[in-house]
Amino acid sequence: MHLTVLSSPSETLLSKIADRTAQAAVIGLGYVGLPLAITVARSGFAVTGFDIDPQKIVAIDAGRSYIEAVPDAVLSTETAEGRFRATTDFGRLADCDIIIICVPTPLTKYRDPDLSFITRTCDRIAETLKPGQLIVLESTTYPGTTDEVVRPILEKTGLKSAQDFFLGFSPEREDPGNRDFHTSSIPKIVAGDGAEAAKLMEAFYGAAVQTVVPVSSTATAEAVKLTENIFRAVNIALVNELKVVYEAMGIDIWEVVDAAKTKPFGYMPFYPGPGLGGHCIPIDPFYLTWKSREYELPTRFIELAGEINSAMPRHVVGRLAEALDIHLGKALSRSRVLLIGLAYKKNVPDIRESPSLKLIELIEERGGSAAYHDPHVAEIPRTREYMALKGRQSVPLTEQSVKAFDAVLIATDHDAVDYAALARWAPLIVDTRNAFARRGIEGQTILKA
Repeated sequence: MHLTVLSSPSETLLSKIADRTAQAAVIGLGYVGLPLAITVARSGFAVTGFDIDPQKIVAIDAGRSYIEAVPDAVLSTETAEGRFRATTDFGRLADCDIIIICVPTPLTKYRDPDLSFITRTCDRIAETLKPGQLIVLESTTYPGTTDEVVRPILEKTGLKSAQDFFLGFSPEREDPGNRDFHTSSIPKIVAGDGAEAAKLMEAFYGAAVQTVVPVSSTATAEAVKLTENIFRAVNIALVNELKVVYEAMGIDIWEVVDAAKTKPFGYMPFYPGPGLGGHCIPIDPFYLTWKSREYELPTRFIELAGEINSAMPRHVVGRLAEALDIHLGKALSRSRVLLIGLAYKKNVPDIRESPSLKLIELIEERGGSAAYHDPHVAEIPRTREYMALKGRQSVPLTEQSVKAFDAVLIATDHDAVDYAALARWAPLIVDTRNAFARRGIEGQTILKA
């Protein structure tokens, strides 16, 4: 008599991961989801991408990438080879073994976490949840979200985590515009709800990326991501505050930082700017401040850093108004200002949380007129907070167009901008990024802010 030994659900999925027969799904095909989906597909898995935006699906089907980190040629190869497809039909989640959630986690206007994208996505997953699936959250959030929010929604189906299905968290670490690191080469933090889920997380991500860093719990993995971004937010706030103090003393903060970073130990350079932008640093720290209230613990550093960084756009506009008055004898309310750079960082088209949008709003609140030039952003898209700016188009950078403005405000230091020409054409320049000094361009009409 021969006994048949049945494999456990986790062993079955481990085997499918090992031989690349596991079907993967990525929900949310934005700056995080699309690069991840392509990375997983290139490692040999069949991947289905899910998004509620049909225009993204049309672009993908046409082999046209809307994310700079994913070249058209790479996208076309993966779709042509059948390893990647995209759809708006969430019913197809039933065909997938591994489901990765990469949806936005913004803040409300009161700086509380908005988990509505996560909860709606989990509701969709629950509709087709089946035994043996691995569900992974990658969206940045507060410690405890995977356990306290995701798991209960999925367990309403009657299936149990670590018993029927498996649950994990792995924080995204995308850095738009960074050509030195890609999704596959950035070390990946992974954690699972239970030993079997942890093993599945290591096996799956280990098959797709070069380095996997396991941690003890999903809450720890969630805290890792917040810690990385809080570190940056606090240090940027520090140099922003120093900029204001040194400015009053007639000291150039950029010169100070450049000199300080020659110390080979005990110092790391951070640079000031017109405010914080992007999908992480302006948002993520406040997920922890919100969660800490549950424990009646203050987060003074985080909140103070938020106050300092949030005040930077008003400081810059104040400096701009002062410069117009002193150098041109003109009030901001009667001036036309050209912003250089709408994106939140150089050489990318990403405008999420960009301080440039706030700068335009503040200039116009004070009666001025503002336009922008950005070689990477032809038109301002629809945004949650700046609906009135939708549809404005980038101004061509010509001598005639620049001379039509009273001042140029450098908000983002894109490399594709001709700064030497700007120095010749603009009657006044206010530089928040040290773009001119770094290029050896000086002039009495070039001021730093």
